[in-house]
Amino acid sequence: MTVPAEAAAEPAPQGVPASRAVSLPRASAEPRASLVLVLLCAAVLVPRVIVFPFGENFYGDAVVRTELASRWLERPHWIASMDDGAYQFGPLHLYAVAAALATGLVKEDAGRWVSLLFGVLTAFPLFALTRRLFGWQAGVAAVLGLAVWGLHIQMSTTAGSEALGLFLVLWVLDLFSKGVEENRFGSLLGSAAVLNLACAVRYDSWLLMPLLVVLLLVGDRDRIAAVTRAIAFALVTLPFPLVWMQGNERARGNSFAPMLYIESFHKAWIQDGVARWTNAGYRAQNLVFWPAVALLTLSPLLAYFGMRGMVHIFRTDKKHRWLVWTSLAPAAYFTFRSAVLLNFVPLARFTVNQVALVLPFVLPGFDAALAGRSARTRRGWALATALLAVATPLVMTAVTLHGQDGLAKSLRPVTPLSSNPPQVMQVAEYLRTDVLQNGGAAVLDSDPEYLDLQIAFFSGLPEERLARQRWENFRERVASAKPDTLVRREGGGLDREADLRVEGPTLFFAGQVFREVPGFERPWHVYRR
Repeated sequence: MTVPAEAAAEPAPQGVPASRAVSLPRASAEPRASLVLVLLCAAVLVPRVIVFPFGENFYGDAVVRTELASRWLERPHWIASMDDGAYQFGPLHLYAVAAALATGLVKEDAGRWVSLLFGVLTAFPLFALTRRLFGWQAGVAAVLGLAVWGLHIQMSTTAGSEALGLFLVLWVLDLFSKGVEENRFGSLLGSAAVLNLACAVRYDSWLLMPLLVVLLLVGDRDRIAAVTRAIAFALVTLPFPLVWMQGNERARGNSFAPMLYIESFHKAWIQDGVARWTNAGYRAQNLVFWPAVALLTLSPLLAYFGMRGMVHIFRTDKKHRWLVWTSLAPAAYFTFRSAVLLNFVPLARFTVNQVALVLPFVLPGFDAALAGRSARTRRGWALATALLAVATPLVMTAVTLHGQDGLAKSLRPVTPLSSNPPQVMQVAEYLRTDVLQNGGAAVLDSDPEYLDLQIAFFSGLPEERLARQRWENFRERVASAKPDTLVRREGGGLDREADLRVEGPTLFFAGQVFREVPGFERPWHVYRR
């Protein structure tokens, strides 16, 4: 197609590098932003709506978060610390899930609807941020990449906090870019205000507070203006962190009690990782974890062009270098902790904010990598990138749909379709149909991998009819609920109870005799009194 001379000579939009405008001339004016956003939101929504009916809460503490939100809704109150019902989680997501529950949505799906809503809305700040820095075509490419990002599809269809957290982080960066690019002080303060909300959802967002302040300090040659903006920004980011730290100081004697509680889990995970991979092998794995997640979940070509764009912008476009730092600095921090200090275990869901920031750089990277190539070559690479980006989540879903071991087990945390192990759902379904509907009660064993939480959640049994070995009131609940069903896990907590004895298909516990119900897969066993 021949590009008109006036289109080819059209100057680059404000904030778009000249190299970007030259390498991809525009044959027509930018379409209406509202129309583009509607179409992009539809592109993000479609794959998530397809997955939603089949997805299940499993990763991202989705079940626990929903349970805590349900408890809060029974007795609404201000969550001032982790002891007020939030535990190690940020309180804002619990409020959001509780609001969804208050509308009458079923507990299994309430948090998932919250994630779906904010997962789709993420298209708005991502497009706005990318368009302002690199042009509307780069914004379209970024959101289309988001639409087929398998990990984000999973996050948008389960009740974890990542979808809401990412939406808020991108909103923060969109307002920040507006303040920096257009010299708008109000937008910077708005960015700082929204950062409070992001910090109230996930603790990894706290890193943005000092990082963005430093970027403001070094990003302007006018030192007075730079210091003024940085101080104002810092002050507006402080309200929630200070209130939350004060609440935890009063409740636990330590302002960072939630973070210390989370780190106790990481210490145990590190021991498991070293035992499995050796010390050197585990460090090497953690060293490449962030780029590996990007290559695996975004698809190799999409991630490559995004990373290529980050390198290109960092080298040639100093004005927009701050966005590269926003992605690289947290990734470098967590990589140092996990690979050098060995006091942090990276999980795929922890990389979400940094991997998402690869997407704005996809089109600049595509242009830089294929500069000087023919139009036919560029179309071929564009088609290959699009096909691979669509194929990647489809292949992951096919591999993990019925597989439970080997490669399937490794890919399950990042597959678009989140599901529970079949043997776990088999037990939960039995409790739902044979115990709940018949007015019965059950004893539930504790599982080292916390799968008992999944069974309890999907069984639908209310707390007063469920004696959980994991809870401190276990013995009291056994006495009050008078359970007629017992769920035992081989090697679980019940095996350490002094009055439990198993003799073939017969189980003796708490002065009662139970007989095993056949048909359940090990390590789970179900018994009836």
